[in-house]
Amino acid sequence: MRKMLKKEMTLSASFLSYLFIAFALLAFCPGYPILLSAFFVCLGLFQSFQYAREANDIVYSSLLPVPKADVVRGKYAFCVLIELCAFILSAIVTLLRMTALSEAAAYRANALMNANPAFLGFMMLIFGLFNAIFVRGFFRTGYYFAKPFVAFIIVSFVVVLIAEALHHVPGLEAVNAFGFEHAGLQAAILAAGAVVFVLLTLVSEKSAIRLFEKVDL
Repeated sequence: MRKMLKKEMTLSASFLSYLFIAFALLAFCPGYPILLSAFFVCLGLFQSFQYAREANDIVYSSLLPVPKADVVRGKYAFCVLIELCAFILSAIVTLLRMTALSEAAAYRANALMNANPAFLGFMMLIFGLFNAIFVRGFFRTGYYFAKPFVAFIIVSFVVVLIAEALHHVPGLEAVNAFGFEHAGLQAAILAAGAVVFVLLTLVSEKSAIRLFEKVDL
């Protein structure tokens, strides 16, 4: 499994997958829907799938002396690695905004989502949806990926819209609180997002393995 991940990182990955981790820094931007940073990270991962398809990476991987299931696990492991790197970077930015920058006028005047644990929870949700919708969908054929990516785009933008609108609902203002105000509620949203991420990833990986086992390459 470790060797398959190394293969993904060195041979199959597009440079853009690594470069797009930097989109996590969008959490610094006031007046911007910062949850889109998670979508851009997934867009970088999409570039790796596109690059790998053009290089016949799936066929090459399937010819290696490893089970077909490990081909799927390698892709999932690479995606999770990139997603966690982006999450950690976003978490660092979020911590800075919650402490040193919590009183900055640009953020106080921001009507959009603030960088806080709730934001990180929604970020994990989008990553989980990418794994469940796009990565699993790709392994239906091991080749076609347009439909699953379009489906992911639609679902992810719905999540962004809901997350951005949530704190405008009367009684839910605490979701977007500054600093460590209402940190308990926001931490609960983060924990829920993390649980959903893990469940979506694990369940979809098992399903993707079953689907890919039936694919005749």
